[in-house]
Amino acid sequence: MLKKRIIFTLLFDNHQFMLSRNFRLQKVGNLSWLQRNYNFASVAFFIDELIVLDVSRNARDPDAFCAALEKISAGCFAPIAAGGGVTSVEYARRLLRAGADKVVLNSALVDDPALVRGIARDFGQQCVVGSLDVRKNDAQDGYDFYIRNGTRKVELPAAEALSWHRDGTVGEIYLNSIDRDGTGQGYDFGTLDLLGADWQLPVILAGGVGNAKHFAEGLAHPRVDAVATAHLFNFVGNGLQKARQALLDGDAELANWDPVGAVDLRRHLGPAA
Repeated sequence: MLKKRIIFTLLFDNHQFMLSRNFRLQKVGNLSWLQRNYNFASVAFFIDELIVLDVSRNARDPDAFCAALEKISAGCFAPIAAGGGVTSVEYARRLLRAGADKVVLNSALVDDPALVRGIARDFGQQCVVGSLDVRKNDAQDGYDFYIRNGTRKVELPAAEALSWHRDGTVGEIYLNSIDRDGTGQGYDFGTLDLLGADWQLPVILAGGVGNAKHFAEGLAHPRVDAVATAHLFNFVGNGLQKARQALLDGDAELANWDPVGAVDLRRHLGPAA
């Protein structure tokens, strides 16, 4: 049986790392702040994957994002997915060269399906993560699908939009609740119904984590393959290590490596660049 995953998500906005609540951003610090508080050569032993997203609300600075990605990935042995503002195969290639293992696509799922196909063709379907940001509609009886940092509602059912990509282009889906984003109220499992009962691709569930219990609830769901959090302060210090150990003690379906050996290896490697 495939093990499930814990994923940490970093949000980047023109040289700064951010907290997000319902997609409203709050600055928390630059790369130096991040390196002081999160040495990803260490954190990587207690997560299964890292996602780094450029969520800049104004003009993006690809050079700054790629430079930050290079520094974050130095010494980080967890796989990294990166995205935000990917509008060409060349930029996807640049992210991969900067340290990413996968490319995250959101707006292109709707605006440029040919780009999604091109990235999958050049780098493989397993390299493409489709990011789906959803919010309950005004009638509260369903969900709407948003792109462009949650600013543009897609006038198309999410399942229909994704049907263009489920065969041979997207390798997995990052499903994020705008309503729960940054609230610490737990995941909205109703969002999974957007994918349809016959959905086969792996699903990363995001939006709402406040503690390890929320991780456990997500990991226990049969339709969830990975759980993600973007809340930096919930798991500062050794918070991720404690959360993972609590989940393993509760028989979560996670990879279980030797934490003592991981610490010894971290000391041997030294701090990330």
